[in-house]
Amino acid sequence: MTAPGAPLVLRVAGRPVGRYVVRPELPARLSPRPYLHPVTTLSGTAVTELAPADHPHHLGVGVAVPDVEGHNFWGGRTYVRGRGPTELDNHGAQRHGSFPLRDPGGFVQELRWVAAGGGLLRERRTVVAAGITDTAWALDFTFSLTNVTPGPLSIGSPATNGRPGAAYGGFFWRAPKESAAPRVFTAEAEGETGVHGRPADWLALVGTGWTLVFAGATDTTRGDPWFVRTAEYPGVGSSLASAARLPIPPGETVVRRIVTVVADGRLGRDEAAALVRKAVGR
Repeated sequence: MTAPGAPLVLRVAGRPVGRYVVRPELPARLSPRPYLHPVTTLSGTAVTELAPADHPHHLGVGVAVPDVEGHNFWGGRTYVRGRGPTELDNHGAQRHGSFPLRDPGGFVQELRWVAAGGGLLRERRTVVAAGITDTAWALDFTFSLTNVTPGPLSIGSPATNGRPGAAYGGFFWRAPKESAAPRVFTAEAEGETGVHGRPADWLALVGTGWTLVFAGATDTTRGDPWFVRTAEYPGVGSSLASAARLPIPPGETVVRRIVTVVADGRLGRDEAAALVRKAVGR
């Protein structure tokens, strides 16, 4: 029998496509949390990176938030208004609770977000891996965050704390850094400056021999702007707190769902859009 906290291997048609680390052994400064790495295409090409030298707190695929009532669940330094990135002893951790469901095609996980000795959020995370074509599969990732404190709390980002263009926090995918920056585009725009900080039904990141197509799978998720980096490093996230902090009253829940198409080859707009329609159904 597999131990409850042992890593899980996601499979599509019998092929391993992702390893989910449930209880990582990480220093507090990295805001320990479960993550997916490596994630691969069906041919075996890795499309995630773990703890790279440029950002050691980037952990493959997961959920990371830099500011939950002043607690850092992203890792690294905290952006402080008027001071900039600052080393603070304010890091939280996401702790595994249980797996109500787990099999090779996916899992449902219960987690607790804890900081300063107390719980702030309860999360239910649902992850499903499903085949689309012979060269593409989809990672369906849903997370719900419930405020378990007796008072209101809110989620922020460096952008809401005074750093323009840095609205990271939420679902985040760190892709591998290659010799050339990846191409990035949506149905309407091209390039990092054209797509960053804007909502779009889907967004494609194209590297050497691989393509990732990220799609919001609910109306609320599609309304969140994309956080995109290609020049400095390759990473894509869906921003929970862009123009303003996201409030979560006591007992209330915030839900987001992102479906990512993982494909072999360098896809264009028409191919990316067609795969999203198959994966998301729209």
